[in-house]
Amino acid sequence: MAKHLEKELERLKKLIYSLSTRVDESVDLAVKSFQENDTRLAQKVIDDDAFIDNLEVEIEEECLKALALYQPVCIDLRFIISVMKMNNDFERIGDLAADIAKNGIVINQCPKPKFPIDLHQMTYLVKTIVRKSFDALIEIDPYLAREVIQNDEEINIMKSEMKAAIIEALQREPKHAESLITLLAVTSRLERIGDHACNIAEDVIYMLEAEIVRHQPS
Repeated sequence: MAKHLEKELERLKKLIYSLSTRVDESVDLAVKSFQENDTRLAQKVIDDDAFIDNLEVEIEEECLKALALYQPVCIDLRFIISVMKMNNDFERIGDLAADIAKNGIVINQCPKPKFPIDLHQMTYLVKTIVRKSFDALIEIDPYLAREVIQNDEEINIMKSEMKAAIIEALQREPKHAESLITLLAVTSRLERIGDHACNIAEDVIYMLEAEIVRHQPS
């Protein structure tokens, strides 16, 4: 029984690492397609979302099978529970990346407002926090996971600042409402990606230290 469980856990590790790698690529390409007005890259992100969805279902089925067949305890149980939760967050990040790619296609077909709203800093930080959360999982590093939680606060502040700037631009240039509202949707999706990366980091901490850090003051 122990050997079978060990093999199942190794399979789960490979699957979740594969999913994290694919999602990381989707976020990177979605941001790049948005910034560079690259419809080809945007379409690749949208098309790849089906693969991410299928892999998420496969991982969930494997987790449920492991729980039912092997009745794991302690660290093994925490690992499987954490993988199930991370799995959902990875899939949602993939969905949000696809949504940003779709927003990019829309916004790059619209007339641009005179006042440029620069998302480069926010997109850079979001890509960084996603990569850190994945590295925390792959390297089994609770300290890196705690960095992710701190970085998420910066993204939340940036989102609030961007929202205020976009609302101001809307009042000044209502004829560009479609592109500005789409831009507002992108900032919200970037912020949500940061939230899901933070969730993954919290699950890494739970898996390694059996500590639930959710809702704790930062």
